[in-house]
Amino acid sequence: MAVDLLLSRRSIRVFQDRDVPEDLVRRAVEIARHAPSSRNRQPWRVIAVKDRRILKELAGVTPGARPLASAPLALCVVVRPEVSPTTYLLDGAIFTTYLWLALHALGLGAVWINTLRWPRYSEILTIPPDEVLVAALAVGYPAEHPPPRPRKSVEEILTWL
Repeated sequence: MAVDLLLSRRSIRVFQDRDVPEDLVRRAVEIARHAPSSRNRQPWRVIAVKDRRILKELAGVTPGARPLASAPLALCVVVRPEVSPTTYLLDGAIFTTYLWLALHALGLGAVWINTLRWPRYSEILTIPPDEVLVAALAVGYPAEHPPPRPRKSVEEILTWL
């Protein structure tokens, strides 16, 4: 059931020593490309990184990026502001969420690495200056099964007017 898929997603930071098949990556991107975007502009593209040297270099940019060092794959979501000037970050975040959920649906685990504040990520990946790296997902087969984390109650986040 779709609701179970949404409720069972976790941030996976520890991965099995096992390659991710390219056909699964293609399938996840195929699913994620159906994400909504403002005016259907679809300002995104994905860089798939399997090179161990590049993954280790990305992992060294910030402490939060450490899962990239042991992940067999990183999927980096890049957006073009000129394609969707007012909503490119939102469009990219929605696409990344769809990609993350697609990976989970296909039996893979991932964790979102925030890349927005560190230009070093874009330098490593040689992303041109007219594009923005929204996120990197460290991806692989889960080697951990974290329990659910605490969430705010519905009463704390829902207001009726």
